[in-house]
Amino acid sequence: MSRTILAEPLTADAFAPFGDVLEVSGQPDKIINAGRCGRYHDRARLDFGPEGRAGISIFESRAVAFPVEVDLVERHPEGSQAFVSMTGHAFLVVVAPDEDGRPGTPQAFVAAPGQGINFHRGTWHGVLTPLHEPGLFAVVDRIGTTANLEEYRFETPYRVEPGQDAIETGPIRTA
Repeated sequence: MSRTILAEPLTADAFAPFGDVLEVSGQPDKIINAGRCGRYHDRARLDFGPEGRAGISIFESRAVAFPVEVDLVERHPEGSQAFVSMTGHAFLVVVAPDEDGRPGTPQAFVAAPGQGINFHRGTWHGVLTPLHEPGLFAVVDRIGTTANLEEYRFETPYRVEPGQDAIETGPIRTA
């Protein structure tokens, strides 16, 4: 038996308790490169803790199709973690509020093409969940020697279905 949650479009306001949405919005902060490029400056609160440094890794993950079962979430107590699709495809983002050191009821978002995310330090989140092949992501996160991973398995998994508004963000895979 699973519990169902609906994935909604990713918006900066809805995602704010968990992190930052990386996207072009509003006017650029500065025009650079001989007037050919708009710079949207400092869009994420990167945090690598006192004993960490920034690193860029490449993740390759198999794509999934809706419905998606979520039984595992994780968090990184020592630093933030940013995901940027290298293919520009939509991907599923699952987050949960912290409730006394354990994840609460998850929320699900569909990051549209052109959006990335940055999880704030300590945010409970689902595993990388691309909705298209190839699932290639640039990941900016903490590199260090101290423990930076906590995992939690839900006794009863959640089943994530696409909400109607999420479907309108672009083509997504359904089983």
